[in-house]
Amino acid sequence: MKMKITRLSLLAASLVVLSCATNVFTGERTLKPVANDQVFPAAFAQYNQVLEESKVVTGTAESRMITNVGQNIKNASQKWLNALGHPEYLNGYEWEYSLINDDQVNAWAMPGGKIAFYTGILPITQTETGVAVVMGHEVAHALANHGGQRMRAGQLQALGQVGLAVGGVVSGASQETQQILNQAYGLGSTTLGILPFSRAHENEADKIGLILTAIAGYNPDEGAELWKRMAARGGQAPPEFLSTHPSNQTRIANLERLAPIAKAEAKKYGVTSFK
Repeated sequence: MKMKITRLSLLAASLVVLSCATNVFTGERTLKPVANDQVFPAAFAQYNQVLEESKVVTGTAESRMITNVGQNIKNASQKWLNALGHPEYLNGYEWEYSLINDDQVNAWAMPGGKIAFYTGILPITQTETGVAVVMGHEVAHALANHGGQRMRAGQLQALGQVGLAVGGVVSGASQETQQILNQAYGLGSTTLGILPFSRAHENEADKIGLILTAIAGYNPDEGAELWKRMAARGGQAPPEFLSTHPSNQTRIANLERLAPIAKAEAKKYGVTSFK
């Protein structure tokens, strides 16, 4: 019985190892995302559905700004990828930037370059540079394949749950004990796995996004300032270890640390002054 459980553990561990990839922007090892040709069609369809069900703003100065900033960040992405030796990286991406009339203080990205801003975030961004900081962050999520990695993480989590369920049966555990075991795994996988994984994505998107912002000619110092304005809105947040996002203070400190790094990277592309 122990041998069967061990084999299941080895199988799960092997799949984790085989599911590793390298982030071309940071050089760090990451979870291998589900392939773009599987993720992109579903993401594009979902994005279109959101637009159909929303009040999309067009033909205004604000909507044009969102599109222009998005194109500037995308062009910066291509410059960076060319320098890294991956000029083909964006093949299959279908970039689109939409402004949605909604009071939510939010913006998001779907795999394949589909970006949405809500009008509710514009009082926080305040300027084109503020929009660029948020845009860089969202584009970074799309470039780093965070959506595909989340799908892969879900697959591995499901495998682990199956493995524990089988392990419980093999070891002769009662149904009640097995249920407790599975519930404990669910809490553990969320608190120790999925949520920190999401925070890692946010931190990575902050780093990549701020560099993109600087390469596009926008001042990366605005990153910390924007999050100071976000923090000033108030509202009670959950403890950081139970949140999918870093705390405001953690994020502000990280962005202040990253700004000089972003400027140094931008200088490699001839960018020495910023909007």
